Amino acid sequence: MIIELNMAGEVPIYVQLRNQIVMGIGKGELKVGEKLPTVRQMALDAGVNTMTVNKAYQVLKAEGFIEIDRRHGATVRPAEDVSGAFREKLEEELELLSAEARLKGVEQSEFLALCEKIFSGMSPEWETV
Repeated sequence: MIIELNMAGEVPIYVQLRNQIVMGIGKGELKVGEKLPTVRQMALDAGVNTMTVNKAYQVLKAEGFIEIDRRHGATVRPAEDVSGAFREKLEEELELLSAEARLKGVEQSEFLALCEKIFSGMSPEWETV
């Protein structure tokens, strides 16, 4: 998986890194049980500080996407059942995206088609274990 970060963008680097890893998992580029690079290696590969990678890994751990073991490093976790908290976050973010789309003149059918296209691009192998 290739990580592409926008160093001049407004989104913090650790958030970009987190998002890239989540996308990699969702698209099946990273499989359950697959080891992620060490913090040092990821920092070297991405050209960022180790603290930035560590922060991204800690966020991913807190969100349940990876597990971290001192002996084995960071690995991709099996999917969990969608909790009420995640559904609430999802609804809030979709509501904001829907509002922005409507304000920018995107038709409902176009918005839903785009959602379907993106969602269907995610790996079908990524299922709740």
